[in-house]
Amino acid sequence: MRNAALILGIIGGLWGMLVGFVSFGWTELLDSYRQLEDFTGGVENPALIRATSLAAPILAIAGGGMARARNVLGGALMLISAAGMLYAFGFGVFTMFPIAMCAVGGVLAIAARAPDPH
Repeated sequence: MRNAALILGIIGGLWGMLVGFVSFGWTELLDSYRQLEDFTGGVENPALIRATSLAAPILAIAGGGMARARNVLGGALMLISAAGMLYAFGFGVFTMFPIAMCAVGGVLAIAARAPDPH
């Protein structure tokens, strides 16, 4: 189970990076062109989006990397990452996979009792 948590955390973090790049870029675009905010509705809290765009994928990748050696800490980091992405980005077509992968990886890492055979 720890190996599955490792893979899910890393893949979820990479997908989260893609969502983070787009979200951070979108907030920068809205900041540069104020007329787009009137047209699209803007973003309520761009600082939250930017911080989560950076922190959540890093937490997911680090948690996935720790899943084999420090499973409880790695699982907690992946669950925090999933919760952060859900809170900042919402649950949509582009965010459902990184959120689900990080959440399942976190649960698997915490539930793993013994290390996987190598």
